[in-house]
Amino acid sequence: MDRSFLFTLLTLALLMPAMYRRYRRRTGVPLATTSSRRGRMFILAMTLPLVLAIAGGLALASDGDKDGSKTGTDITNTLPADTPAGDQLTTVATQTEKNRVSINVTWLMLGGILVLFMQAGFALVETGFTRAKNAAHTMMMNMVIFALGVVGWFICGYALMFGSSDQNFLVGVTPLGSPWHIGSWNILSHHGFFLGGHAYDVGILGFFFFQLVFMDATATIPTGAMAERWKFSSFCVWGLFVSMLLYPIYGNWVWGGGWLSQLGAQGPKWGHGSLDFAGSGVVHAMGGVAAFWGAKILGARIGKFDKDGNPRAIPGHHLPMAILGTFILLVGWMGFNGGSTFAGTDLRLTVVIVNTIISSAFGCLSAMFVMWRIFGKPDPSMTANGLLAGLVAITAPCAFVAPWGAAIIGIVAGWVVVSAVLWVERKAKVDDPVGAVAVHGASGLWGLLALGLLADGSYGAGLNGVDGPVKGLFFGDAGQLWAQLTDIVVLVTFCSIMCIVFFSIMKGTMGMRTTEEEEISGLDMPQMGAMAYPDFLEAQGPVFYPVDGVDVTDRVPTAAGLREEVGS
Repeated sequence: MDRSFLFTLLTLALLMPAMYRRYRRRTGVPLATTSSRRGRMFILAMTLPLVLAIAGGLALASDGDKDGSKTGTDITNTLPADTPAGDQLTTVATQTEKNRVSINVTWLMLGGILVLFMQAGFALVETGFTRAKNAAHTMMMNMVIFALGVVGWFICGYALMFGSSDQNFLVGVTPLGSPWHIGSWNILSHHGFFLGGHAYDVGILGFFFFQLVFMDATATIPTGAMAERWKFSSFCVWGLFVSMLLYPIYGNWVWGGGWLSQLGAQGPKWGHGSLDFAGSGVVHAMGGVAAFWGAKILGARIGKFDKDGNPRAIPGHHLPMAILGTFILLVGWMGFNGGSTFAGTDLRLTVVIVNTIISSAFGCLSAMFVMWRIFGKPDPSMTANGLLAGLVAITAPCAFVAPWGAAIIGIVAGWVVVSAVLWVERKAKVDDPVGAVAVHGASGLWGLLALGLLADGSYGAGLNGVDGPVKGLFFGDAGQLWAQLTDIVVLVTFCSIMCIVFFSIMKGTMGMRTTEEEEISGLDMPQMGAMAYPDFLEAQGPVFYPVDGVDVTDRVPTAAGLREEVGS
């Protein structure tokens, strides 16, 4: 039935009460007023059945597209009616290819946006796991590292890492130039500085954004391990160093066509060369190793270790905040791993995302039960870190393993993170307030190793120029394990040397650590000029005592006050 006819009937039905009243006036028949019960019932009885019948007819009208079979079938949008017969096939093929690449670019950008939102998760986790008197300082680091990373990545980070990258098939990214090389081994890219020249390209800018937010995750990781005593000016230099040099150089060797990725196509021809699907090594282990050396060279917080070197717990001020941040990271990780297919047309993305979820869940429960068994309580903070450890560990092998493999990876990651936290504090004597070294460093290295063991040969044909799918040791290719082990050794060695040199220079020149007085009173006022919780002075520590006529923020607490407080 035609909808316009039904709409006309509906209008007439709604006008019927008024038409009836007009008729009664003209004929002189007394009105049944709407104020009387009899009048209201009479008008309702006249109009309601007709309105319901017409409305039902509109709802059942068959001119809609309920199953989508009619929508998007106007081929003139792709093939204009005046297209010459000889050009029709080319026109359709060209538009189909543009649509394929557009789908991939859209998926890439969506994944990048999810990863960008992970900065909020990092900020909440780190701030929740640290003390209230440093909350503004910790939040500020997590915000400003994004801006510093963008600047460094724009200046030279992208050029050094991806200036020679070829992703034309997936997202239209063509190499901006040839890399520096030794023989046939690629060492480093060097094209696209300041996104100039041919880098002003829709495909390259999309790829720039996606890879930028990954780099920012690496840059953020040490802010948690070095929280509550890191001088903000020194932190700013770190942000530029990691985005301009540390991350791009190693990242190029694995993701930018560099020599580690070539280990399968030439030289020893191990598997597909070093593989790291979404960054267990490139992003997380790099950040974790940097966090270890930064925290070690910076030194422990006052009161963290007693006179015998035994670690003391310094509880964070807001566990719900930290757990909320953990969930934000979990959601963002769907873009982190899923987006790393670079292609919405690559349906392997469903395997990637489900594997990511499975590993995170098993990592969460594994860490919880380990803590429950050892210490008698499940421990919320370590349970959250177990979930994150499962995410970190699956990030490298997520596209190459079966779901049961993801479960095993998560279980081991939960055990690894607990063991690593205890080792970092008790053996290495490193003060890491949020467990960043264990979550990102140790679990990231386990993820690289797990790929070399559990890749099941169902995906990855052609990666790094090697025919056939990716297989780990347990599926018949020991070479892939050797490539992963080489990657691990290079990562730890390179990152350690670079970070030891950088942090040592910073410590000996501009200084890395805040003063003792600032650390005791909290870094918010001395370093930021603003308190996170100005209405709750007790949140700033018992060193503040309000005095009539004196602004408490002007009082300088003494180190002795805190030492008496913590008993050191």
